[in-house]
Amino acid sequence: MKYIQTVLILAIIVIISSCRKDFSTVASSGKLEFSKDTVFLDTIFTNIGSATYNLKVYNRSNNPISIPEIRLENGITSNYRLNVDGIPGKIFQDIEILANDSIFVFVETTVDVSSLPDPLYTDKILFDSGDNQQDVDLVTLVQDATFIFPERDPITLEIDKLTLNGQSTTLQGRYLEDSELTFTNEKPYVIYGYAAVPPNKTLTIEAGARIHFHNNSGLIVDELGTLKVNGTLNEKVTFEGDRLEPFFDKVPGQWGTIWMRAGSKDNELNHTIIKNGIIGVLVDSLGTAGVPTLKIENSEVYNQSSFGILGREAEIVGNNVVVGDAGQVSFAGTVGGSYNFTHSTFANYWNNSLRSLPAVLINNFFVFENSQGQEVTDTRDLSAANFTNCIINGGNNVEFVLDKVDGGVFNYFIENCLIQFDDFNNSFANNAELNFNDTSHYLNNIINGNPDFIGRFDEDFRIGDQSDAINKAKATSLSIDLLGINRTTSPDIGAYQHIIIE
Repeated sequence: MKYIQTVLILAIIVIISSCRKDFSTVASSGKLEFSKDTVFLDTIFTNIGSATYNLKVYNRSNNPISIPEIRLENGITSNYRLNVDGIPGKIFQDIEILANDSIFVFVETTVDVSSLPDPLYTDKILFDSGDNQQDVDLVTLVQDATFIFPERDPITLEIDKLTLNGQSTTLQGRYLEDSELTFTNEKPYVIYGYAAVPPNKTLTIEAGARIHFHNNSGLIVDELGTLKVNGTLNEKVTFEGDRLEPFFDKVPGQWGTIWMRAGSKDNELNHTIIKNGIIGVLVDSLGTAGVPTLKIENSEVYNQSSFGILGREAEIVGNNVVVGDAGQVSFAGTVGGSYNFTHSTFANYWNNSLRSLPAVLINNFFVFENSQGQEVTDTRDLSAANFTNCIINGGNNVEFVLDKVDGGVFNYFIENCLIQFDDFNNSFANNAELNFNDTSHYLNNIINGNPDFIGRFDEDFRIGDQSDAINKAKATSLSIDLLGINRTTSPDIGAYQHIIIE
């Protein structure tokens, strides 16, 4: 019976297929249409592959067509790579497109700038030949760079891992050589793995330098090491990922962190932009003899997937600082320490995922599991958490939290700040550290005022002329704002003086 059923099914298939007309095409007549006449592959670094770009090819006729040939003008020597309707290559024959249908052509490239007479690298995709030939231009700007990457064991081929303070780590990377301890603005720097500043050495980064990190990469300042970033108002220093295409301009988590390890000293960031990492700056340990572990001035930290700035029992001084969106906290001063910020703006409007923590979080403890598997809370002294003339704002109802555990010093003073704190469900009603009427810790603050940011979802945290921060700052020695505008008289709260948009 099963045999008879099988024969019947096969017979039906044969009958149906015999009724189907043969599929036939006509030759392309040079009337293809394209989604664009030029494919611009945005700027790439030498020897680093581009993102994938696409071109759509349309057959507007009522007949299926066959394109005799699609190829790159420079042939197999071209640095461009194509994928035509799912097939990779550089030369393609007899590509069919159904009537009133289309196909995709995907384009990528990797270019060695040293092989080019001009950093603008071009080619063409040629469709058909002779009188029917049509073309689409390909254009890429290739940028030279200084590359820093870890060594590879010649026998095992394993990439070297860092040993920090005598302890092995799983971090791929290496210490910088003495000849690499000055970064200039002549060419961008592209770092693979973690580049580490050795003990008793200083990495100096000159004004206008651009530092790009590959995935899972970053910068480490080891014990007794120092980082000096010397940007200026007109020549800022930038730290970001190594993908230059516009799509990646606001993608967080592209690289790791700038990690100032316990015992590093005299670190300074001035006129610096740090964006699109996991933790913008990670600072460990108290400084020595009143010298902060980090002094950060006139600087901006944006779009970090975890923390903007994370201090762990650290000593940080910040003036004219903007810390924007972060997946967890814009600024966290944890495990005690000393934190002093003046004329700074902390604004977290992160919208890539749910964020439950505030823009600014201060605590004096850490939790760990002991050898018996028990959870233990250990406290450290918070010698200072002082915020003067700061905006603390964001998309959550509560954007400022002091989280104290008894057992250590907990010193803080918040003065002339504009703070988002709408505790509508009284979650913090029993938190004595958040009593804004306590004048021994709070003075002249504006709670739940309007900062009137120019573009809060674009991380433009300049303030407009409707801001409640206008003329409400306390006079300090910081006579100019982040943009170099004078604030000697009638200073505004935050990193910026207000602007008037007409």
